[in-house]
Amino acid sequence: MDTNTTQQESMMNAQPQKEHEWLHKFVGEWTFEGEATMAPDQPPEKFKGVENVRAIGGLWIVAEGKGECPGGMGEATTLLSIGFDTQKKRYVGTFVASMMTYLWVYDNGELDAAEKVLSLYADGPDFKVEGKMAKYKDVTEFRSDDHRVLTSYLLGDDGQWQCIMTAHYRRRRSI
Repeated sequence: MDTNTTQQESMMNAQPQKEHEWLHKFVGEWTFEGEATMAPDQPPEKFKGVENVRAIGGLWIVAEGKGECPGGMGEATTLLSIGFDTQKKRYVGTFVASMMTYLWVYDNGELDAAEKVLSLYADGPDFKVEGKMAKYKDVTEFRSDDHRVLTSYLLGDDGQWQCIMTAHYRRRRSI
């Protein structure tokens, strides 16, 4: 059997590793409340909603959210996927939202040593300068099994991460 066949078979028959099992902390029904900074000279905008997270094959989680859009832009639907790439040895994923045309790709995620904080990194559109790209970091901290906090950051021109959004998720029900 050649190397390509062996690699293909192992990719097609992947078994969950401890990194995949960690993702199951997300599985369940959640409510969330948060605030986002829409512009530097404006007060934060509040939003809330619900999220349902399910596992796919023990290797991925998929989270579908519905709720208010910050800034009074109506209701939004979001879809997040997260997995662990055993070849790259890092967490990966995607994010799409009903109010955006951009597909966010997380290609460089890491879990802290205490296994409480997952940081996912992505490049995306700079919301202040049309046509410019920026660096983003989404950090999820599990404060308990039933409470997690998502904090989103934008890398500023000064090289410092600036908080642009924080949301508290509370588990309503395990699935």
